[in-house]
Order: sequence, then C-alpha cells, then structure tokens
Amino acid sequence: MAEGNHTVVYLSEQVIVLFSCALSFLGSSLIILTYIIWSDLRTTPRKLLVYLSVSDWLSAVSYAFGVWRVFRTNSVDCIVQGAISTFANTSSFFWTVAIAVYLYVFIVRSSQRVADSLVLFFHLVGWGVPLAITVAAVSLGKIGYDASEVSVGWCWVSIDASDRVLWMLLTGKIWEFMAYLTLPVLYILIKRHIYIAHAALSEYRPILGNRPQSHSFSSMADVKLTLIPIIFIVLRIWSTVRFILLLAGSLARQHPLLVTLHGIGNTSQGAANCIMFVLCTQPIRTRLCSAVCCCNKCRAEVQYSHDAPPSLLPGQDNSAHTEEDSTSRVRTDR
Repeated sequence: MAEGNHTVVYLSEQVIVLFSCALSFLGSSLIILTYIIWSDLRTTPRKLLVYLSVSDWLSAVSYAFGVWRVFRTNSVDCIVQGAISTFANTSSFFWTVAIAVYLYVFIVRSSQRVADSLVLFFHLVGWGVPLAITVAAVSLGKIGYDASEVSVGWCWVSIDASDRVLWMLLTGKIWEFMAYLTLPVLYILIKRHIYIAHAALSEYRPILGNRPQSHSFSSMADVKLTLIPIIFIVLRIWSTVRFILLLAGSLARQHPLLVTLHGIGNTSQGAANCIMFVLCTQPIRTRLCSAVCCCNKCRAEVQYSHDAPPSLLPGQDNSAHTEEDSTSRVRTDR
C-alpha cells in the first residue's frame, strides 16, 4: 500500500482512473462539438461551459498520461505533465465559479448587459491566473514528482519542495476551498430568486392555464441548479480529504479506496458536465438522437443499395422489364 512516503498505485486503480479520464475526454469533446455544430445553441452560458470543457479536456488528457506512466522521478515529461494538469485543473475551478457568477448576475440581478461584460474579466482570471501560477511554480522548480501523496500517479508539487504545502494551496487547494464555499451560496441564491418569482406568478396560473412542458423544463433547471454544486463537491472532496490527511500526517491518505475515489473525482468533471448539460438537456439530446438516427438511416439506405438488384437501363421501364421476365418464364415452361 505504501513504501515510506510513496503511495503505491495499483494496476486496478490505474485502469479505473484511465477509464474515468476517457469518459471525461469524450464528454468534454461532445460539449465542444455540439457548440461548434449548432450555431443557434451558442449562448453566453454555453460558451462559458465550452471554456470549462477545454480545461476539463486538458485535465483528462494530462491526468491520463500521468496515470498511465505513474512517474517515479523528476523527469522532463513529469514536469510537463504536472504543469499542464496544474494549469488545467486551476482553470477549471475558475471557470466553474465564473458560470455560477454569470448566472447569478443574469438571473438574480436581472442584468444581461452586466453579465456579458464580465466575460472578459472571466477570461483574464480563468486563463491568466492559472497561467501565472503555473509559470511561477515551474520557474521555481516546484512542479515535479510528488510520490502520489496527493495524486494518483501524476506529477504535481514536488515532494522535495520545502514549502510544499504552500504551493499545493497556490496551485489548486485554495481555489478548491473557495469553490466549495462560493458555488453553494450562489446557486442557493439563484434557486431562491426563481422560487420567489414562481410564487409571485402563482396567482396568474389559473388565467394563463396549465403549461406542463414549461413546468417540466423549469423542474429540470431546478434539479440542475441543485446538482451542480453537489456534484462538484462530491467529485472533489476526496482530493481535499487526502490533502487534510497529509497535513495531519495520517497514512490513511494511502488507502487504495481513497486513492481510487480521488482519481475518479479529479478526472470526472468533463463527463459529469456532459451528462448534465448535453444528455440531460432536451433540445441537444433531441438533436443528437436525430443525428444518430439519420446516420443509421443512411447506413440502411447504403446497405439496401448494395443488396438491391441492378438498376434498369435508361429508357427501360418497369413494364418492359416485367414483360421480359414473363416471356422468359413462358419459354422456360415450354
């Protein structure tokens, strides 16, 4: 289970985490592709989701490489992988919070203009701060082999750094803690505002009549607003638990189950976002189903064209062809 300060990553853990990375890679790719393919879906919130998916895509790729290699020294590829995953992971925190802030300003403050004006600021923070932190960490030699103490095979803050805990906070943990606090507060305020607005309109519902489809849409939106912070915390909490156990000097951080949950949680954000914002979003799900059905129909038509008899010659109609067949049969009978 552990060799000194080194946490052993078993083959079963590698396979599970690599599978999680693959799902996140596919999920993030699907979010990006649906945004590119269907221009009418390019709203600002979905654009922010695409930026988050780019970060999750980079995280999935870099984590997969680290889990596959299971580094044991401060090699060049270890440092490169650690730098990319540090940048992508930190950026993912910022873009997750940015989406919540945008929705809060747009819905609660009822100001689309102010919400849209924040997008440039989101770019500066979402890409600029992680890049600055990563460049500083690499320049000072803080990124490297970390003995999987708070990772699952990949490289992060070097185990040899004297101020290791400080750089763990700067390259991820402090932003993770802030997201734990910020996301639930913002989404609770958004849900409260929507609930009050629905309650205020309740007296007009008998006049407006029943609208079950709109009600189902609002119910799904309400569920998503509840699940977003919960899923984020459930996925990320295992990494936080291992970090706290490291600070406490407890070897429980090296338990295989905790290591596996940490690996799944850190690499599943892209897959979770795909499930919520693609597969559980009816307009996009309907279009995907139509595209898949269309592809299947095209394959069926191609297969039918291969299996069908040769086409008639130009100018030769079906009646002539039928007459020839009947004549042949008569001759054969004779």
